Amino acid sequence: MTFWNLYFIIKLALFSTGHLKPLWFANIGFAVALAASSPVRSRAMRALRLVAGLAIGLPLMYREANVPPFARVIEEFGNLGTFSFGYWMELLPRFLPPMVLGVGLCVFVAYLIVNRWLRVATFVMIALVVLPMWQGANAVLARMQANPQGAAAVAAAQANGQPAGPADYEATLAAFRKTEAPRQVAFGHLAADPQSQFDVIVLHICSLSWDDLDVAKTRNHPMLSHFDYLFTDFSTAASYSGPAAIRVLRASCGQQAHADLYKDTPAQCHLMADLAQAGFTPQVAFNHDGHFDNFTQVVKDNLGVPNVPFISNTSVPVAMHAFDGSPIMDDYGTLAHWYAQRAQVPGPVALYYNTISLHDGNRLPDSKLSSLDSYPIRVNKLMSDFDRFADLVSQSGRRAVIVFVPEHGAALRGDNNQVAGLREIPTPSVVHGPVGVRLVGFNGDHGPTTVIDQPTSFLAVAQLLSNLVSNSPFKPGVTLSQYAASLPQTQMIGENEGTVVMKTAAGYVVKTPDGVWVEQK
Repeated sequence: MTFWNLYFIIKLALFSTGHLKPLWFANIGFAVALAASSPVRSRAMRALRLVAGLAIGLPLMYREANVPPFARVIEEFGNLGTFSFGYWMELLPRFLPPMVLGVGLCVFVAYLIVNRWLRVATFVMIALVVLPMWQGANAVLARMQANPQGAAAVAAAQANGQPAGPADYEATLAAFRKTEAPRQVAFGHLAADPQSQFDVIVLHICSLSWDDLDVAKTRNHPMLSHFDYLFTDFSTAASYSGPAAIRVLRASCGQQAHADLYKDTPAQCHLMADLAQAGFTPQVAFNHDGHFDNFTQVVKDNLGVPNVPFISNTSVPVAMHAFDGSPIMDDYGTLAHWYAQRAQVPGPVALYYNTISLHDGNRLPDSKLSSLDSYPIRVNKLMSDFDRFADLVSQSGRRAVIVFVPEHGAALRGDNNQVAGLREIPTPSVVHGPVGVRLVGFNGDHGPTTVIDQPTSFLAVAQLLSNLVSNSPFKPGVTLSQYAASLPQTQMIGENEGTVVMKTAAGYVVKTPDGVWVEQK
């Protein structure tokens, strides 16, 4: 049992450091089966026992660890194979922190010493029985002590229309789906007067959330103060780029379930198609090559307009390299290059621009900083580049409505269930993104920033754009705050394939791929 004793001891050590959540009954049954099948005298039978044990023990340990489901790893295997060696070396200490390796080494040395005098298997079995009892007793005690606060939380949840307990979660999600399904924003036509016409520029930013701004200490960047409208409780809903692009390009309709993103949707849901019908010429630009996870095709499929030009970025200076080694172009350089070509297009233009400058694994030139360490540098430059681009538009004499919206957060600090940079679970800290709208070329009184602090998502952005298109703010005598009145609200619900995350009064709850609701704080 020497090997298997170490197996269970390592599990218990990882449990104590929060890196693993044991399935106690499965482990007890596994340990009993191993004990009952020893000793084995035949070498062939010992080998067979080891292989059979590994076939059970390794998948069990993987299931218990804070890593993505194995099915998800298999699904993403092709993408994982594109990661550069340097990025794998950066990811390794996140999944196996030096502290964990140190604990494992200490446990191994201690085991070799103690095993000479004590029957370690007995203590392992005792620990496997006592620890879940101790954990369960603590949970019961905590619930008893928190009962008054729990009652208050339930009352507050019910008053705000949020789920108050496990029995409510499925019903709340079903009600959310039913409410969102028919919601739709209609667009009017842009005014014929050239002096009141404007471009719409959607800046879609990979890997940025309010939590990331806090971690990077950049919440006070000047760019955020330049917005005319700021959404402070905005849900991006997704935590990966493909679904995020679909959601923003289908902003004109209510939030769809993740599975429905890959089905046909009504034509009126496509934001760029709505803008095209309103009088804009759609265009697309990236600061990357768009090949990863077939991103270019995902965008093409969800524009709702055929033959939209994708503006080349090959002449733009390279700012850094991505996790797969591909070049990432300078944000200001890419936008300035597009804007120079935009001058050749008569009438208003609607641009969808996607940037991955903040993506995990990106490497700055001539720098040994990890992507986590370089994030503050990269996010400061990105926001400064966007400010600089807004100045470029202003100096040109044209008018534009610039929409700044993240795809999802970077998960810089990670949490108890996933390491930093991993976004398999779309927690509130990942989907709670800073969204702003800036009017460039507006000659009236901007006044203070209009803050939208109600829970919102893409439908509210589409409605705000519709209001601006239908009644141009670039004509005399308008008050900017009027355009943000009564924007549609959307509960913060994050979704990935097989996973749903919903905010509650006490924190949030996760629906796992096997259909179980797990409460988190």
